[in-house]
Amino acid sequence: MAGFPGVRCLEASGTVILKPLQMKSERILLAFSLALLSVSSINAQQEIPPRKTIELKDGKADPIPPGPFQPSWESIRQNYKVPMWFLDAKFGIFMHWGVYSVAATASEWYPRHMYSNAGVRKTHEEKFGVGTGYKDIVPLFKAEKFDPVEWADLLVKSGAKYVIPTAEHHDGFAMYDSKLTRWDAMDMGPHRDLIGDLCKAVRARGLKFGVSNHRMENWDFMYPRLSGPNDLYDPAYADFYGPPQKPDSTKVSSMGPNAEDVMEGEVKVAPQSQAFLEEWLARCQEIIDKYQPDMLWFDNGVNSRSLDSIKLRLAAYYYNRAVEWGKPVSLSTKSKAYLEGSIKDFERQGRAPGQLTDYPWQVDEPIGNKFGYIEGLQLQNSASVIRKLVTNISRNGNLMLNISPKGDGTIPDDQRKVLLEVGAWLKVNGDGVYGTRAWTKDAESITNADGKSVLAYRFTKKGDNLYAFLMIAPEKSATIQSFSTESIGQVKELRLLGYDKKLTFKQSANGLTVQFPDEMKIEAISTLKVVLK
Repeated sequence: MAGFPGVRCLEASGTVILKPLQMKSERILLAFSLALLSVSSINAQQEIPPRKTIELKDGKADPIPPGPFQPSWESIRQNYKVPMWFLDAKFGIFMHWGVYSVAATASEWYPRHMYSNAGVRKTHEEKFGVGTGYKDIVPLFKAEKFDPVEWADLLVKSGAKYVIPTAEHHDGFAMYDSKLTRWDAMDMGPHRDLIGDLCKAVRARGLKFGVSNHRMENWDFMYPRLSGPNDLYDPAYADFYGPPQKPDSTKVSSMGPNAEDVMEGEVKVAPQSQAFLEEWLARCQEIIDKYQPDMLWFDNGVNSRSLDSIKLRLAAYYYNRAVEWGKPVSLSTKSKAYLEGSIKDFERQGRAPGQLTDYPWQVDEPIGNKFGYIEGLQLQNSASVIRKLVTNISRNGNLMLNISPKGDGTIPDDQRKVLLEVGAWLKVNGDGVYGTRAWTKDAESITNADGKSVLAYRFTKKGDNLYAFLMIAPEKSATIQSFSTESIGQVKELRLLGYDKKLTFKQSANGLTVQFPDEMKIEAISTLKVVLK
């Protein structure tokens, strides 16, 4: 198995999965199923090490280190700056990878669905055995083919400038070597610090490295909605499934960004206890100190201002540590989780700002129809990814494309193909992407032959240069009205990125018209570089 010298990397003994023979006797089939459950449960039990003792001094996470940041919105506002590397990077890679990738069913919300959705539960029992819980598939998450160096090479070729893997999702399984929980990738499953190995490989290739932490959602993520016995309230697993809470019957609005992730008639549970919040902060601190992430992304869950105190302590801790390291870093959160000191993130392109903004932001967009790997994942093509990237950078945003590795640690070939095609486009057109800023205008439309208005150009700028992305393939010429002499002054030179020859053009108060040579085939999305006098 590929990795780094000195890194502990042992394969776990996996659960034995047997396929029952077609037998006429229901009694024999039942006995076989019970035997299957017994084997699965025994192996799961053998895989679970003793519980780690979490000792927080006075029941609290570590104190905030000295530095300019204090746990107040005013202090964060005065001292925080968006890192220049983020403004220049434009394109990043997000990834959802964990125990749920082994199930490859429903979505990355699989552990919730298997206790709440009859269809998912039926599939789970057919695949892993009747009566098995989510904990029982942890041994099957081995990541035995994970090669962080090969991953890093692919990510560089994709053209991404930063990488944000999931350190812990809602399910509570830490993808790193943690001293605070036994439910981590070093003590179970892969027996390897997956985050640490990827961190080393990615940074060795010059990319920025951050992590996402969704632990705040673990509080009430998994509770049963199906009848019958389950292991969620077993105190032996409370350090994995979350504090055992039986929800009341009060109905609240549904959760989940997609129709597939909405659980009808969600139930209200108690707010996070202070003990849980302190432990959440302690885990964040562990990740911060262990990996010095360039970005820390997390789901806030409840956007209530009642959580501000603990979140401000996190921000002050993280940013003061970064001052010690001498490196620019940033939180990134969704919605109104942070009033100050965070890059705003929008989940999926459909929620992105529809116009030019006066603040930087990013979209976390799945490459497929789900964030986590599932069998039959439906991918978008590279042209769709490129169009979203160009749209975002013209409006002051970034694109963070989520990929979905498999449980064995491989990135599927169809996802690789999309990444490599995006990278090939960026290799030609990257001058109009990296290091640019949004212009005073994000786009221009034209009227086509049918009299309809269609988007024709998107714009960025860098120094004295302007860039126009041709969103539709032009014929022999193209006129950009936004680049008139009155708007931008005199044009010195005009080029199409990827071609060596200068282009012939005319500029007037009505715009900039470019002539394309007969032998030049212009495709969407090509990039014009406009050099001003």
